[in-house]
Amino acid sequence: MKKQGDIIKQLTKKELTFHLYFTQILLLTISFVLGIFLYDEWTEFWGQFYFSQEILTIGMTSGLLVVLLDIFLMRILPVKYYDDGGVNEQIFTNRNTLEIALLALIISVSEEILFRGVIQFHFGIILSSLIFAIIHIRYWAHWFLMINVIILSFWIGCVYEYTNNIVVTIVMHFVIDFLLGLYMRSKAGQVSKEGMSHE
Repeated sequence: MKKQGDIIKQLTKKELTFHLYFTQILLLTISFVLGIFLYDEWTEFWGQFYFSQEILTIGMTSGLLVVLLDIFLMRILPVKYYDDGGVNEQIFTNRNTLEIALLALIISVSEEILFRGVIQFHFGIILSSLIFAIIHIRYWAHWFLMINVIILSFWIGCVYEYTNNIVVTIVMHFVIDFLLGLYMRSKAGQVSKEGMSHE
């Protein structure tokens, strides 16, 4: 049985983009179906979306702190700790800034609506964080990445518990995915230049 990384490496950029967007549409569809059964009124759901100062003070700040910590750990820990089989590299390399931003936005919106807006709202932070970790299948074989994603999910869940505002967690999630996506693209570009200089 092939690893997810090997399968993804065989996909063209167009095919990979299709699969990424299809997955997010699937998550939004699941959110909608669950919402029909779990919410008595849709106003309960929409009440979790509102603009406040916490979007900047908590959402953006928390996202930046996570990114800075992640980059720091990437620099001091052995490369194998962050090895996901080349999946993230394949996703973010050869994409321009706008493509990375759009991808990060769609992922953050779809995942936060499902995991915070539906699952955590009805079943609590523990279940939502565990399911969040489970769907990130590419991290299962790497204990460090698995712990990393579980802690991150709990942290985003705590931010949601404190603010009761999905916009805050969407912004936090977006900042993390967007900035780390740019970092991974930059890192891949540096490796490529170094490889060319040694030829």
